[in-house]
Amino acid sequence: MEKDAIEQLELQVDELLRASRRIREENMLLKSQQTAWLAERTELVEKTDMARSRIENMVGRLKELDEEL
Repeated sequence: MEKDAIEQLELQVDELLRASRRIREENMLLKSQQTAWLAERTELVEKTDMARSRIENMVGRLKELDEEL
């Protein structure tokens, strides 16, 4: 009986180790994805700011043209 209990415990420990490895790998993948998404977000914010600035400049020039007419 004691041998069965030890074998059962070994199986549970092995299962916990597999689960731990799987969770660690998943965590690394999620951190990698987060880094990529943050970089993409930064790029999109920069593009949005650039587009906003260009539109504001165009609106300013259109107002100047309108005032000249």
